[in-house]
Amino acid sequence: MASTVTSIASLPVKTLAEELITFINRAPSPFHVVDETRKRLLDAGFSELKEKEPWNVKPLQKCFVTRNQSTIIAFAVGGKFKPGNGFSMIGAHTDSPCLRVKPSSKKGKCGYLNVGVECYGGGLWNTWFDRDLTVAGRIVVQDESSVNHRLVFIRRPILRVPNLCIHLNRSANESFGPNKETEIVPVLATSIQQQIEAPITEEGDCEATAKHHPILINLLCQELDIQPAQILDFELCLADTQPATIGGALNEFIFAPRLDNQLNCFTSLKGLIGSCESEEGLENDPNIRMMLLYDHEEVGSSSAHGANSSLTEWIMRRLSAGGSQTAFEESIPKSFMISADQAHAVHPNYSEKHEENHKVALHKGPVIKYNSNQRYATNSITASIVKLIAKEVSVNLQDVVVRNDSACGSTIGPMLSAKLGLRTLDIGSPQLSMHSIREMSCTSGVKQSCLLYQGFYENFPAVDAIVTVD
Repeated sequence: MASTVTSIASLPVKTLAEELITFINRAPSPFHVVDETRKRLLDAGFSELKEKEPWNVKPLQKCFVTRNQSTIIAFAVGGKFKPGNGFSMIGAHTDSPCLRVKPSSKKGKCGYLNVGVECYGGGLWNTWFDRDLTVAGRIVVQDESSVNHRLVFIRRPILRVPNLCIHLNRSANESFGPNKETEIVPVLATSIQQQIEAPITEEGDCEATAKHHPILINLLCQELDIQPAQILDFELCLADTQPATIGGALNEFIFAPRLDNQLNCFTSLKGLIGSCESEEGLENDPNIRMMLLYDHEEVGSSSAHGANSSLTEWIMRRLSAGGSQTAFEESIPKSFMISADQAHAVHPNYSEKHEENHKVALHKGPVIKYNSNQRYATNSITASIVKLIAKEVSVNLQDVVVRNDSACGSTIGPMLSAKLGLRTLDIGSPQLSMHSIREMSCTSGVKQSCLLYQGFYENFPAVDAIVTVD
Protein backbone atom coordinates (compact mmCIF):
# COMPACT_ATOMS: atom_id res chain seq x y z
CA MET A 1 0.00 0.00 0.00
CA ALA A 2 2.21 2.82 -1.23
CA SER A 3 1.16 6.23 0.03
CA THR A 4 0.24 8.62 -2.79
CA VAL A 5 -0.79 11.74 -0.88
CA THR A 6 2.21 13.82 -1.97
CA SER A 7 0.12 16.57 -3.58
CA ILE A 8 -1.59 17.56 -0.33
CA ALA A 9 1.40 16.57 1.81
CA SER A 10 3.59 19.06 -0.02
CA LEU A 11 1.26 22.00 0.66
CA PRO A 12 2.01 24.24 3.67
CA VAL A 13 -0.49 24.10 6.53
CA LYS A 14 -1.26 27.78 6.11
CA THR A 15 -2.04 27.39 2.40
CA LEU A 16 -4.76 24.81 3.05
CA ALA A 17 -6.12 26.81 5.99
CA GLU A 18 -6.38 29.91 3.81
CA GLU A 19 -8.18 27.92 1.12
CA LEU A 20 -10.68 26.72 3.72
CA ILE A 21 -11.21 30.33 4.81
CA THR A 22 -11.94 31.33 1.21
CA PHE A 23 -14.44 28.45 0.97
CA ILE A 24 -16.23 29.50 4.18
CA ASN A 25 -16.36 33.18 3.24
CA ARG A 26 -18.07 32.25 -0.03
CA ALA A 27 -20.56 29.91 1.64
CA PRO A 28 -22.92 31.69 4.08
CA SER A 29 -25.75 29.18 3.45
CA PRO A 30 -26.11 25.49 2.46
CA PHE A 31 -27.00 26.61 -1.07
CA HIS A 32 -23.73 28.51 -1.31
CA VAL A 33 -21.81 25.49 0.06
CA VAL A 34 -23.19 23.37 -2.76
CA ASP A 35 -22.57 26.10 -5.33
CA GLU A 36 -18.92 26.50 -4.28
CA THR A 37 -18.44 22.71 -4.18
CA ARG A 38 -20.01 22.37 -7.61
CA LYS A 39 -17.66 24.97 -9.11
CA ARG A 40 -14.60 23.24 -7.66
CA LEU A 41 -15.75 19.85 -8.95
CA LEU A 42 -16.29 21.23 -12.45
CA ASP A 43 -12.82 22.79 -12.37
CA ALA A 44 -11.43 19.37 -11.39
CA GLY A 45 -13.00 17.66 -14.40
CA PHE A 46 -16.19 16.29 -12.84
CA SER A 47 -19.39 16.21 -14.92
CA GLU A 48 -22.84 17.09 -13.60
CA LEU A 49 -25.61 14.50 -13.82
CA LYS A 50 -29.34 15.05 -13.34
CA GLU A 51 -31.50 12.70 -11.29
CA LYS A 52 -34.32 12.97 -13.81
CA GLU A 53 -32.17 11.64 -16.66
CA PRO A 54 -30.77 8.16 -17.36
CA TRP A 55 -27.16 7.52 -16.39
CA ASN A 56 -24.51 5.45 -18.10
CA VAL A 57 -21.58 5.85 -15.73
CA LYS A 58 -18.42 3.91 -16.59
CA PRO A 59 -15.04 3.26 -14.95
CA LEU A 60 -12.77 6.31 -14.61
CA GLN A 61 -15.67 8.75 -14.92
CA LYS A 62 -16.00 11.54 -12.35
CA CYS A 63 -19.51 12.91 -11.77
CA PHE A 64 -21.76 14.65 -9.28
CA VAL A 65 -25.46 15.22 -8.70
CA THR A 66 -27.32 17.75 -6.55
CA ARG A 67 -30.67 17.54 -4.76
CA ASN A 68 -32.49 20.76 -3.86
CA GLN A 69 -29.20 22.58 -4.53
CA SER A 70 -28.41 22.10 -0.82
CA THR A 71 -27.16 18.49 -0.96
CA ILE A 72 -24.44 17.31 -3.35
CA ILE A 73 -23.04 13.84 -3.98
CA ALA A 74 -19.87 13.39 -6.04
CA PHE A 75 -18.25 10.15 -7.14
CA ALA A 76 -15.22 8.93 -9.05
CA VAL A 77 -15.45 5.42 -10.50
CA GLY A 78 -12.40 3.22 -10.12
CA GLY A 79 -10.80 1.81 -13.26
CA LYS A 80 -11.42 -1.73 -12.02
CA PHE A 81 -14.95 -1.16 -10.76
CA LYS A 82 -17.69 -3.54 -11.74
CA PRO A 83 -21.26 -3.76 -10.38
CA GLY A 84 -21.20 -5.46 -7.00
CA ASN A 85 -17.93 -3.83 -5.93
CA GLY A 86 -17.77 -1.49 -2.96
CA PHE A 87 -18.09 2.22 -2.27
CA SER A 88 -15.48 4.27 -0.37
CA MET A 89 -17.63 7.01 1.16
CA ILE A 90 -17.13 10.18 3.19
CA GLY A 91 -20.20 12.05 4.38
CA ALA A 92 -20.53 15.52 5.93
CA HIS A 93 -23.24 18.19 6.11
CA THR A 94 -23.76 21.57 4.47
CA ASP A 95 -25.94 23.21 7.12
CA SER A 96 -25.03 24.97 10.37
CA PRO A 97 -27.13 26.43 13.21
CA CYS A 98 -28.34 29.90 12.27
CA LEU A 99 -31.26 32.30 12.27
CA ARG A 100 -33.56 32.04 9.26
CA VAL A 101 -36.05 34.61 7.99
CA LYS A 102 -39.66 33.58 8.64
CA PRO A 103 -42.15 33.20 5.74
CA SER A 104 -43.81 36.40 6.95
CA SER A 105 -41.12 38.41 8.67
CA LYS A 106 -42.52 41.94 8.85
CA LYS A 107 -42.42 43.14 12.46
CA GLY A 108 -42.20 46.50 14.14
CA LYS A 109 -42.17 47.93 17.62
CA CYS A 110 -41.37 51.24 19.31
CA GLY A 111 -40.35 52.88 16.05
CA TYR A 112 -38.09 50.04 14.87
CA LEU A 113 -38.53 47.79 11.85
CA ASN A 114 -37.72 44.23 12.87
CA VAL A 115 -37.35 40.97 10.97
CA GLY A 116 -38.96 37.82 12.35
CA VAL A 117 -36.53 34.91 12.40
CA GLU A 118 -36.65 31.23 13.25
CA CYS A 119 -33.90 29.49 15.24
CA TYR A 120 -32.53 26.70 13.04
CA GLY A 121 -30.71 23.91 14.86
CA GLY A 122 -29.13 24.03 18.28
CA GLY A 123 -27.22 27.28 18.18
CA LEU A 124 -25.52 29.19 20.98
CA TRP A 125 -28.04 31.95 20.48
CA ASN A 126 -26.51 34.44 22.90
CA THR A 127 -23.52 34.68 20.52
CA TRP A 128 -25.80 36.18 17.85
CA PHE A 129 -26.32 39.34 19.89
CA ASP A 130 -24.37 42.48 18.96
CA ARG A 131 -23.05 41.01 15.71
CA ASP A 132 -23.12 42.75 12.32
CA LEU A 133 -25.49 40.51 10.37
CA THR A 134 -26.57 40.09 6.79
CA VAL A 135 -28.74 37.64 4.82
CA ALA A 136 -27.83 34.97 2.30
CA GLY A 137 -29.63 32.06 0.66
CA ARG A 138 -31.82 31.55 -2.36
CA ILE A 139 -34.74 33.35 -3.94
CA VAL A 140 -37.25 31.65 -6.24
CA VAL A 141 -37.66 34.03 -9.17
CA GLN A 142 -40.33 33.99 -11.86
CA ASP A 143 -39.32 35.27 -15.28
CA GLU A 144 -41.54 35.54 -18.35
CA SER A 145 -41.23 31.87 -19.24
CA SER A 146 -39.50 30.11 -16.34
CA VAL A 147 -39.11 29.75 -12.59
CA ASN A 148 -35.64 29.31 -11.16
CA HIS A 149 -33.74 29.82 -7.96
CA ARG A 150 -31.09 32.49 -7.63
CA LEU A 151 -28.43 32.73 -4.94
CA VAL A 152 -28.22 35.96 -2.99
CA PHE A 153 -25.61 37.25 -0.53
CA ILE A 154 -25.74 40.86 0.65
CA ARG A 155 -22.14 41.60 1.58
CA ARG A 156 -22.70 44.36 4.12
CA PRO A 157 -24.28 44.50 7.59
CA ILE A 158 -28.01 45.20 7.43
CA LEU A 159 -29.30 43.56 10.64
CA ARG A 160 -28.42 43.45 14.33
CA VAL A 161 -29.81 41.83 17.49
CA PRO A 162 -28.86 44.38 20.17
CA ASN A 163 -28.24 43.33 23.74
CA LEU A 164 -30.11 44.91 26.64
CA CYS A 165 -27.76 47.15 28.59
CA ILE A 166 -26.39 45.84 31.90
CA HIS A 167 -28.16 48.66 33.79
CA LEU A 168 -31.55 47.18 32.88
CA ASN A 169 -30.54 43.54 33.33
CA ARG A 170 -28.18 43.24 36.31
CA SER A 171 -28.30 39.41 36.21
CA ALA A 172 -27.11 39.14 32.61
CA ASN A 173 -23.59 38.15 33.65
CA GLU A 174 -24.92 35.40 35.93
CA SER A 175 -27.06 33.73 33.28
CA PHE A 176 -28.29 34.73 29.87
CA GLY A 177 -30.82 32.55 28.10
CA PRO A 178 -32.75 34.74 25.66
CA ASN A 179 -36.36 34.07 24.76
CA LYS A 180 -36.02 32.86 21.19
CA GLU A 181 -39.35 34.31 20.04
CA THR A 182 -39.40 37.74 21.68
CA GLU A 183 -35.76 38.66 22.30
CA ILE A 184 -33.98 37.34 19.20
CA VAL A 185 -35.60 39.76 16.77
CA PRO A 186 -33.09 41.59 14.55
CA VAL A 187 -33.40 45.31 13.87
CA LEU A 188 -33.47 46.28 10.19
CA ALA A 189 -34.16 50.02 10.28
CA THR A 190 -36.21 52.70 12.01
CA SER A 191 -39.68 53.69 10.90
CA ILE A 192 -38.61 57.36 10.86
CA GLN A 193 -35.88 56.70 8.32
CA GLN A 194 -38.23 54.49 6.34
CA GLN A 195 -40.63 57.41 6.00
CA ILE A 196 -37.81 59.66 4.81
CA GLU A 197 -36.70 57.07 2.26
CA ALA A 198 -40.26 56.06 1.25
CA PRO A 199 -39.91 57.04 -2.41
CA ILE A 200 -37.15 54.44 -2.95
CA THR A 201 -38.37 51.74 -0.57
CA GLU A 202 -41.98 51.41 -1.69
CA GLU A 203 -42.09 49.50 -4.97
CA GLY A 204 -45.77 48.71 -5.25
CA ASP A 205 -47.94 46.08 -3.67
CA CYS A 206 -47.06 42.40 -4.11
CA GLU A 207 -46.92 39.29 -1.92
CA ALA A 208 -43.26 39.79 -1.06
CA THR A 209 -43.71 43.34 0.22
CA ALA A 210 -46.90 42.36 2.03
CA LYS A 211 -45.07 39.69 4.05
CA HIS A 212 -41.69 41.39 4.47
CA HIS A 213 -40.48 44.94 4.90
CA PRO A 214 -40.15 46.64 1.50
CA ILE A 215 -36.69 47.80 2.56
CA LEU A 216 -35.52 44.19 2.82
CA ILE A 217 -37.21 43.20 -0.43
CA ASN A 218 -35.63 46.13 -2.25
CA LEU A 219 -32.17 45.15 -1.04
CA LEU A 220 -32.68 41.63 -2.35
CA CYS A 221 -33.99 42.88 -5.66
CA GLN A 222 -31.06 45.24 -6.10
CA GLU A 223 -28.66 42.33 -5.61
CA LEU A 224 -30.35 40.22 -8.29
CA ASP A 225 -31.60 42.99 -10.59
CA ILE A 226 -35.20 41.83 -10.36
CA GLN A 227 -38.56 43.33 -9.36
CA PRO A 228 -40.42 42.50 -6.10
CA ALA A 229 -43.32 40.96 -8.03
CA GLN A 230 -40.94 38.36 -9.48
CA ILE A 231 -40.22 36.88 -6.04
CA LEU A 232 -42.30 33.75 -5.42
CA ASP A 233 -40.55 32.71 -2.19
CA PHE A 234 -37.14 32.55 -0.55
CA GLU A 235 -35.03 30.76 2.05
CA LEU A 236 -32.68 33.18 3.76
CA CYS A 237 -30.11 32.56 6.47
CA LEU A 238 -28.70 35.29 8.65
CA ALA A 239 -24.91 35.35 8.69
CA ASP A 240 -22.15 37.31 10.39
CA THR A 241 -20.44 39.76 8.06
CA GLN A 242 -17.10 39.38 9.86
CA PRO A 243 -15.05 37.11 7.60
CA ALA A 244 -13.27 33.95 8.65
CA THR A 245 -9.61 34.50 9.39
CA ILE A 246 -6.38 32.98 10.70
CA GLY A 247 -5.59 34.23 14.19
CA GLY A 248 -3.69 33.69 17.41
CA ALA A 249 -0.28 35.05 18.39
CA LEU A 250 1.36 32.25 16.37
CA ASN A 251 -1.20 32.23 13.53
CA GLU A 252 -2.25 28.72 14.56
CA PHE A 253 -6.01 29.21 14.92
CA ILE A 254 -8.93 29.58 12.56
CA PHE A 255 -11.63 31.97 13.77
CA ALA A 256 -14.67 31.45 11.58
CA PRO A 257 -18.39 30.82 11.33
CA ARG A 258 -19.71 27.41 10.31
CA LEU A 259 -16.56 25.34 10.90
CA ASP A 260 -19.13 22.74 11.93
CA ASN A 261 -19.34 21.41 9.34
CA GLN A 262 -17.86 23.28 6.43
CA LEU A 263 -14.37 22.21 7.47
CA ASN A 264 -15.28 18.61 6.62
CA CYS A 265 -17.14 19.62 3.45
CA PHE A 266 -13.96 21.30 2.27
CA THR A 267 -11.49 18.62 3.40
CA SER A 268 -13.52 15.70 2.02
CA LEU A 269 -13.77 17.60 -1.28
CA LYS A 270 -10.00 18.16 -1.31
CA GLY A 271 -9.46 14.51 -0.45
CA LEU A 272 -11.65 13.28 -3.30
CA ILE A 273 -10.17 15.60 -5.90
CA GLY A 274 -6.63 14.93 -4.66
CA SER A 275 -7.15 11.18 -4.84
CA CYS A 276 -8.15 11.47 -8.49
CA GLU A 277 -5.15 13.65 -9.36
CA SER A 278 -2.48 11.67 -7.49
CA GLU A 279 0.09 9.44 -9.17
CA GLU A 280 -1.96 6.30 -8.65
CA GLY A 281 -5.26 7.99 -9.42
CA LEU A 282 -8.29 5.85 -10.14
CA GLU A 283 -6.84 3.30 -12.54
CA ASN A 284 -6.39 0.41 -10.12
CA ASP A 285 -9.28 1.15 -7.75
CA PRO A 286 -12.03 -1.51 -7.67
CA ASN A 287 -14.35 0.84 -5.75
CA ILE A 288 -16.35 3.98 -6.38
CA ARG A 289 -15.09 6.91 -4.32
CA MET A 290 -17.99 9.01 -3.02
CA MET A 291 -18.32 12.33 -1.22
CA LEU A 292 -21.77 13.02 0.23
CA LEU A 293 -22.61 16.47 1.60
CA TYR A 294 -26.11 16.54 3.07
CA ASP A 295 -28.42 19.31 4.17
CA HIS A 296 -30.48 19.29 7.40
CA GLU A 297 -28.11 17.36 9.69
CA GLU A 298 -28.52 20.02 12.38
CA VAL A 299 -32.26 19.34 12.56
CA GLY A 300 -32.29 15.54 12.33
CA SER A 301 -31.69 14.83 8.61
CA SER A 302 -35.32 13.83 7.98
CA SER A 303 -35.94 15.53 4.66
CA ALA A 304 -36.02 14.54 1.00
CA HIS A 305 -32.37 15.55 0.70
CA GLY A 306 -31.13 14.72 4.21
CA ALA A 307 -28.98 11.76 5.19
CA ASN A 308 -32.05 9.97 6.56
CA SER A 309 -33.74 9.94 3.15
CA SER A 310 -33.49 7.23 0.49
CA LEU A 311 -31.30 9.41 -1.71
CA THR A 312 -28.03 7.63 -0.88
CA GLU A 313 -29.45 4.18 -1.51
CA TRP A 314 -31.00 5.20 -4.83
CA ILE A 315 -27.76 6.66 -6.13
CA MET A 316 -25.76 3.63 -4.99
CA ARG A 317 -28.30 1.36 -6.70
CA ARG A 318 -28.03 3.32 -9.95
CA LEU A 319 -24.24 3.01 -9.86
CA SER A 320 -24.49 -0.72 -9.10
CA ALA A 321 -26.81 -1.36 -12.05
CA GLY A 322 -25.71 -3.66 -14.84
CA GLY A 323 -24.53 -6.58 -12.73
CA SER A 324 -26.45 -9.39 -11.10
CA GLN A 325 -29.83 -8.84 -9.45
CA THR A 326 -28.07 -8.62 -6.10
CA ALA A 327 -25.21 -6.33 -7.17
CA PHE A 328 -26.24 -3.55 -4.77
CA GLU A 329 -26.60 -5.96 -1.85
CA GLU A 330 -23.20 -7.46 -2.68
CA SER A 331 -21.62 -3.99 -2.64
CA ILE A 332 -22.71 -3.13 0.92
CA PRO A 333 -20.33 -5.46 2.85
CA LYS A 334 -17.48 -4.22 0.63
CA SER A 335 -18.23 -0.57 1.38
CA PHE A 336 -17.26 1.84 4.15
CA MET A 337 -18.58 5.21 5.31
CA ILE A 338 -16.60 7.86 7.15
CA SER A 339 -19.03 10.21 8.88
CA ALA A 340 -16.99 13.42 9.08
CA ASP A 341 -18.25 15.97 11.61
CA GLN A 342 -16.42 18.28 13.97
CA ALA A 343 -15.29 17.14 17.44
CA HIS A 344 -15.01 18.94 20.78
CA ALA A 345 -11.49 19.91 21.81
CA VAL A 346 -10.86 20.14 25.55
CA HIS A 347 -11.78 23.60 26.79
CA PRO A 348 -9.11 25.07 29.09
CA ASN A 349 -11.72 26.91 31.19
CA TYR A 350 -14.10 23.95 31.48
CA SER A 351 -11.80 20.95 31.44
CA GLU A 352 -13.99 19.15 33.99
CA LYS A 353 -16.68 18.85 31.30
CA HIS A 354 -14.53 16.36 29.38
CA GLU A 355 -13.90 12.69 30.20
CA GLU A 356 -10.55 12.57 31.99
CA ASN A 357 -8.90 10.02 29.67
CA HIS A 358 -10.27 11.56 26.47
CA LYS A 359 -9.29 15.21 26.50
CA VAL A 360 -8.89 16.04 22.84
CA ALA A 361 -6.22 18.59 21.87
CA LEU A 362 -5.88 20.94 18.93
CA HIS A 363 -3.10 20.07 16.45
CA LYS A 364 -2.90 16.40 17.52
CA GLY A 365 -4.99 14.94 14.74
CA PRO A 366 -8.54 13.99 13.76
CA VAL A 367 -10.74 12.55 16.52
CA ILE A 368 -12.41 9.12 16.34
CA LYS A 369 -15.74 9.30 18.18
CA TYR A 370 -16.97 6.38 20.29
CA ASN A 371 -20.31 5.83 21.99
CA SER A 372 -21.50 2.38 23.07
CA ASN A 373 -25.12 3.61 22.99
CA GLN A 374 -24.73 4.04 19.23
CA ARG A 375 -24.92 7.82 19.10
CA TYR A 376 -21.78 7.34 17.01
CA ALA A 377 -21.32 4.40 14.63
CA THR A 378 -17.66 3.61 15.37
CA ASN A 379 -16.73 0.10 16.50
CA SER A 380 -13.43 -1.71 16.92
CA ILE A 381 -13.37 -2.96 13.33
CA THR A 382 -14.13 0.37 11.68
CA ALA A 383 -11.68 2.13 13.98
CA SER A 384 -8.96 -0.41 13.16
CA ILE A 385 -9.42 0.10 9.42
CA VAL A 386 -9.09 3.87 9.71
CA LYS A 387 -6.11 3.56 12.06
CA LEU A 388 -4.31 1.44 9.45
CA ILE A 389 -5.05 4.05 6.78
CA ALA A 390 -3.96 6.90 9.06
CA LYS A 391 -0.67 5.12 9.71
CA GLU A 392 -0.16 4.67 5.99
CA VAL A 393 -0.46 8.45 5.39
CA SER A 394 1.30 9.50 8.64
CA VAL A 395 -1.67 11.18 10.31
CA ASN A 396 -2.02 10.94 14.09
CA LEU A 397 -5.47 10.17 15.51
CA GLN A 398 -7.18 10.88 18.84
CA ASP A 399 -10.11 9.16 20.57
CA VAL A 400 -13.05 10.74 22.34
CA VAL A 401 -15.95 9.52 24.45
CA VAL A 402 -18.27 11.75 26.48
CA ARG A 403 -18.65 11.55 30.22
CA ASN A 404 -21.38 9.24 31.51
CA ASP A 405 -23.10 12.23 33.11
CA SER A 406 -23.07 14.27 29.92
CA ALA A 407 -25.38 14.17 26.92
CA CYS A 408 -23.88 12.94 23.66
CA GLY A 409 -24.62 14.49 20.29
CA SER A 410 -25.07 12.45 17.15
CA THR A 411 -24.22 12.59 13.46
CA ILE A 412 -25.28 11.19 10.11
CA GLY A 413 -23.13 8.13 10.88
CA PRO A 414 -25.56 5.99 12.91
CA MET A 415 -28.55 6.64 10.64
CA LEU A 416 -26.67 5.78 7.43
CA SER A 417 -25.06 2.78 9.10
CA ALA A 418 -28.46 1.45 10.18
CA LYS A 419 -30.34 2.42 7.02
CA LEU A 420 -27.86 0.86 4.60
CA GLY A 421 -26.09 -1.71 6.78
CA LEU A 422 -22.79 0.08 6.15
CA ARG A 423 -19.63 -0.24 8.19
CA THR A 424 -19.22 3.29 9.49
CA LEU A 425 -16.80 5.36 11.54
CA ASP A 426 -17.44 8.77 13.10
CA ILE A 427 -14.54 11.20 13.05
CA GLY A 428 -13.90 14.95 13.03
CA SER A 429 -11.33 17.66 13.47
CA PRO A 430 -11.14 19.18 16.98
CA GLN A 431 -12.55 22.64 17.64
CA LEU A 432 -13.84 25.00 20.33
CA SER A 433 -17.00 27.14 20.45
CA MET A 434 -19.09 24.62 18.51
CA HIS A 435 -22.46 26.05 17.39
CA SER A 436 -21.37 29.60 18.20
CA ILE A 437 -21.70 32.28 15.55
CA ARG A 438 -17.86 32.36 15.65
CA GLU A 439 -16.10 29.03 16.10
CA MET A 440 -12.43 28.21 16.63
CA SER A 441 -10.20 25.48 15.27
CA CYS A 442 -6.52 24.95 14.39
CA THR A 443 -4.82 25.41 11.05
CA SER A 444 -3.06 22.03 11.22
CA GLY A 445 -6.42 20.23 11.50
CA VAL A 446 -7.27 21.20 7.93
CA LYS A 447 -4.20 19.52 6.44
CA GLN A 448 -4.51 16.49 8.71
CA SER A 449 -8.09 15.90 7.58
CA CYS A 450 -7.23 16.41 3.91
CA LEU A 451 -4.41 13.88 4.17
CA LEU A 452 -6.55 11.33 5.98
CA TYR A 453 -9.49 11.61 3.59
CA GLN A 454 -7.36 11.37 0.46
CA GLY A 455 -5.55 8.43 2.04
CA PHE A 456 -8.87 6.76 2.76
CA TYR A 457 -10.04 7.05 -0.84
CA GLU A 458 -6.77 5.65 -2.15
CA ASN A 459 -6.04 2.94 0.39
CA PHE A 460 -9.35 1.60 1.70
CA PRO A 461 -9.75 -1.33 -0.75
CA ALA A 462 -6.24 -2.61 -0.01
CA VAL A 463 -6.68 -2.28 3.75
CA ASP A 464 -10.10 -3.90 3.62
CA ALA A 465 -8.63 -6.88 1.76
CA ILE A 466 -6.55 -7.86 4.80
CA VAL A 467 -9.39 -7.46 7.34
CA THR A 468 -11.35 -10.64 8.01
CA VAL A 469 -14.44 -10.50 10.24
CA ASP A 470 -17.43 -12.21 8.58
